[in-house]
Amino acid sequence: MIWTSVPTAVGDLRALIHVPDRPGPLPGVVLVDGSGDGAADDWGEWPDRLMGQGAVVLTHDKPGCGGSPGHWTDQSLTDRASETLAAVEVLRADPSVSGQPVGLFGGSQGGWVSLLAAALRPEAVDFVISLSGPGVSPAVQERARIEADLRAEGTAPAALAEALAWLDERTRRLIAGEPVEVVLADQERLADRSWYPTSTRYFDDPVTLAFLARILPFDPATILPDLRCPVLALFGAADTVVPVRQSVVAFAAGLPDLPGDPHGIAVFPGADHGLFTADPDPDTPRTDQLAAGFLPMVGGFLARAVERHRQLVS
Repeated sequence: MIWTSVPTAVGDLRALIHVPDRPGPLPGVVLVDGSGDGAADDWGEWPDRLMGQGAVVLTHDKPGCGGSPGHWTDQSLTDRASETLAAVEVLRADPSVSGQPVGLFGGSQGGWVSLLAAALRPEAVDFVISLSGPGVSPAVQERARIEADLRAEGTAPAALAEALAWLDERTRRLIAGEPVEVVLADQERLADRSWYPTSTRYFDDPVTLAFLARILPFDPATILPDLRCPVLALFGAADTVVPVRQSVVAFAAGLPDLPGDPHGIAVFPGADHGLFTADPDPDTPRTDQLAAGFLPMVGGFLARAVERHRQLVS
């Protein structure tokens, strides 16, 4: 691993470049974190998994994490996309990827960010791998996630309807630009409802609710047709965080036709949001619990991206 940094509007973010022990140069992959905190050295086995498929991998802190400046709750998705594009340039300048394609691997919310980055600067991103990245808007995804959680808890129909009605109202008001403090005050008046803890989890204070307000208007359907690089969209059939069927339809309908038909969409039976097919087991390597065929599919996609890049530059 090589420590480096990614220059951004809030200052330099700590970053790590992970280089596999094999002849290079090799394609580069910037890992794009999902929601919540995220540090350059907190990706677990993911860099090793992608290095095993022949990629040089860059990971970086989100603002406010790992000692880096700023804070991710102050960002919009466009801010995150700009940060991601800066990481691409850092990785592209490394000798280990000299002359090779550089793309993005975005998980969950990082899938939105990866798509947006590729749409903002098509010449900078050679491919996108989206792992459980929703094909729907944050508003639709968040509503689907909360509804699934409430149904799993056995919430009564009337309470479920009330919860969803509040979520719809909250979304409308935040997108309209109503002050977060006013919306939060009305939300807190519902604190005695049985559905309240589940429905307001993660967005129950002014800071996180303001972050939600900034990302709610985004809709990937508006940018999918603008993409000019291959996209591999991967989902788990047992994912309860993302509306998988709607997302698959959105990717299939929105991705543009490109020469060679380089896109891919796959749904793995029994896999969850992280594409694991079982809960963590101390006696089983976590990588062995990933959906069968997932990593080889990523490796094949990377190999095709390398060949496509070679043809484009030759």
